[in-house]
Amino acid sequence: MRNPNGYGSVVKLSGKRRKPFCARVTAGWSDDGKQLYRNIGYYVSATEANLALADYHRNPYSIDASKVTFADMYAKFTSTPTFLKLSRSSHIGYQAAYRKCPELHDVRMVDIKKAHMQSYMDSEEIGHGTKRKMLVLFKSIFAFAAENDVVSKEYSDYLQLPRDHESVSKVPFTEAEIFTLFENADRLKYIDAILIMIFTGVRIGELLSIKSADVNIHERFMIGGLKTAASKNRLIPLNRKIIPFVQSWLDQGGEYLIKASDGQQMSYWNFYEDHWKNIMEKLGMNHTPHETRHTCATLLDNAGANKVSRQRILGHASKDVTDKVYTHKDKEQLLKAIDLI
Repeated sequence: MRNPNGYGSVVKLSGKRRKPFCARVTAGWSDDGKQLYRNIGYYVSATEANLALADYHRNPYSIDASKVTFADMYAKFTSTPTFLKLSRSSHIGYQAAYRKCPELHDVRMVDIKKAHMQSYMDSEEIGHGTKRKMLVLFKSIFAFAAENDVVSKEYSDYLQLPRDHESVSKVPFTEAEIFTLFENADRLKYIDAILIMIFTGVRIGELLSIKSADVNIHERFMIGGLKTAASKNRLIPLNRKIIPFVQSWLDQGGEYLIKASDGQQMSYWNFYEDHWKNIMEKLGMNHTPHETRHTCATLLDNAGANKVSRQRILGHASKDVTDKVYTHKDKEQLLKAIDLI
């Protein structure tokens, strides 16, 4: 029975061969109309070759499984409808995790084992939050690869995420360090962004996602927040000390308050790798971006800000039903609390 046009064919090669039958598929046409082929493989019998041809049409990945790299798989995965339906913050998380493992990009999927990925989980140079994102990336890519018969075993299932030792070792900025940041705010770009985080308690991802339209400089607040229900779209009061910094960013124009040099939204890794590390090194400091939030909480507590105001400012969910139901902290009260620091 003749195969459909473009389906491919099985041919017997000349000469004495151990596997004389070649299964091939149409790869295109030459300029003079000649059909071009790509060989799937070589087989002992015509039946075996035809079965391989049929398998290929059921799953085109199977033919090139040994050649598909991590980068190939990531590109395919991120173009799927499932991925495209994810939130923008999820997309940013995947992109950041992918950029963090460049050594894997050109490695064939069939060659990636648990040890390759676990080395990132065990690295002391990678923060716990980033490791979580990388774990999600590895599991997603391997599940997608297994679904398409590129790999036969999902080694990502065996990865172990170490305990988060950072959560118990957060060190707030000292008063002297905060003074140093103010002193150098005009000398090093993005120091003002660090001070905005310290005096608002916003996470770095939250700050980078705040749009200029969400800032009311005259009434001293902005709307933003990510991660939890209590954090999302919350009112963030602006301490008087950082108003000049916020105004300066607004004056630069652009959709987002804090932006990259090209005016576009800045990614977490762009901020961390290109600016945070540089600032910490030049000023002789050793802090993580999340420690700005810890600093804000410490400053509020030390200044005597009441519990409910602290929770509202930081976007923490209250465990006290009375606070949640009967206490209403309006904008003026939050401004009074943030101005204590």
